[in-house]
Amino acid sequence: MDSFEQIYTLYFKDVYRYTLSLCHNTEAAEEITQETFFQAMKHMPSFRGGCKMTVWLCQIAKHLYFAEYKKQKRRQGTAEAGDFTGGQTVGRAAAQVPEGTGTSATLEQRLCEEADAMKIHEFLHGLCEPYKEVFMLRVFAELPFKKIACIFGKTENWARVTYYRAKLKIICAMEESNG
Repeated sequence: MDSFEQIYTLYFKDVYRYTLSLCHNTEAAEEITQETFFQAMKHMPSFRGGCKMTVWLCQIAKHLYFAEYKKQKRRQGTAEAGDFTGGQTVGRAAAQVPEGTGTSATLEQRLCEEADAMKIHEFLHGLCEPYKEVFMLRVFAELPFKKIACIFGKTENWARVTYYRAKLKIICAMEESNG
């Protein structure tokens, strides 16, 4: 196995971008990313190679993010828990997703509107895997389909289809809640 320094160098950027896609706060993302690599270093002997290193590291980051989010929520109360995300609803990625179908473009545009963004995030967190993960990697982490496919060990076409289905699920949920 590679030395830990090589692992850190190879995967830091991916883990940071993924963490930033979760919390939308650069300081929090840096802290969580650092803690991710600290935890990974501590638990490296338990890594069996059943998945790609990036997937394992992102899972650690995701668990750390949600643990921190729950702590913040308990400390500040439900109404102020959004402060952990730095008060931002989404990164610049949502506004820059190229227009495809009319509904997909509106979804990304709606992510930029604060009221809709909260609803969309709620629906997104309710999605089952891999839809939630693929959608977040594409929209918030701005990863190309090829890289998403690589993370999951699937084809680029699989990543595209999964992303499209995730968007449809969110759009349908939005329409149901509005209608």
